[in-house]
Amino acid sequence: MDRSQIKDWHIRDSKEYEYTLLAEELAKQIEPKANHYDQTGEFPHESFDVLRKAGFFKLSVPKCYGGEEASLYEILLILERLAKGDGSVALAAGWHLCMFLNLRDSRKWKEEVFEKVCKDTVENGHVLNMFATERSTGNIFRGAKLATVAKKTAKGFILSGRKAFATLAPIVNQFSVIAWIEDEAVAGEFLVQMNDKVKIVETWNTIGMRATGSHDIILSDVFVPEDALLTRMEQKKVEKNRPTLLVIPAVFLGVAHEARDFIIEYTSSRYSHSLDGTLSNAPHVQQKIGEIEALLKSSRTILFTLAAKWDQSPEERELLFDDFHAAKYTICNNAIRIVELAMRIAGGHSLSKDYKLERLFRDVQCGLPMHPADDMIINQLAKGAFSIA
Repeated sequence: MDRSQIKDWHIRDSKEYEYTLLAEELAKQIEPKANHYDQTGEFPHESFDVLRKAGFFKLSVPKCYGGEEASLYEILLILERLAKGDGSVALAAGWHLCMFLNLRDSRKWKEEVFEKVCKDTVENGHVLNMFATERSTGNIFRGAKLATVAKKTAKGFILSGRKAFATLAPIVNQFSVIAWIEDEAVAGEFLVQMNDKVKIVETWNTIGMRATGSHDIILSDVFVPEDALLTRMEQKKVEKNRPTLLVIPAVFLGVAHEARDFIIEYTSSRYSHSLDGTLSNAPHVQQKIGEIEALLKSSRTILFTLAAKWDQSPEERELLFDDFHAAKYTICNNAIRIVELAMRIAGGHSLSKDYKLERLFRDVQCGLPMHPADDMIINQLAKGAFSIA
């Protein structure tokens, strides 16, 4: 690899370079349909077919089961670039990649079940996600009791309940779900196959990230066999999904990066008689572009430095918990600021649906409420500060 030809210093080797080329090509293919899916709120089946044909969904599957076993660092490089084409597709697909990344590290599922799920993804391009959040009792990550229950039977379990924000719901063949095991008074993760007792309710109608298919799923007395119980857990530990804390900001940073590219092209191609040149020559434009660059570069450095640390030092991952939280908080807020600055430069045109900047603005807002929300992160960081003071 000729380093002189690569403008992004975060690309460290030829494998990462090939991954970025793949992601950029996929982004080009899905970008033309992004506005359509944003406007209609439909699930982007066509875009996911593009990813499936490229073998995208096996990227984080272990090599022993036919996958690419991409590292966290490589996944973030890919998702950041994919989000420049369509943030919704990148976010939804990112949950799938992160699911396998977590499972291959933790090996918390029975290995024979994990092997079967991996091979299904490699051979058939099926996606996977975990559904934990509930609408009826509030955010379980803030201590709400699980309302989805699992009742023990002679041959397995009967699951009943409703899950919200079930991203990828329109295309999952199987998924894992967190439910309260009544007989044991403990939370359990179950693998559920789609069937006639699993109903998708199309509730996803949001300001941004409109094409993730994050609808509600209702389980009505769904039977699962004994071996469908994947793991038991304390409810408070459901949230400890650290790689996700970087996957989320990687996607929203990609959206912001696209806004940056848009405004660079916009100001460089529009002539101003008062400036006797393009808009890019205006001092106030250069000031805002400079601010955008500072936010973008610092955010990317934080993101990829932490990802490299995670990959290279497994024994120190517990020490990165607060840093990952701080990165999610900082990068998602920076991403919003980047898009706001781009809109200030574009002026009234930024509000027009004829330009992608309006969609990017709505999409980038969605990073803040995603778990963990800002107040939870700030509280966690404060506790950490007092504990070491």
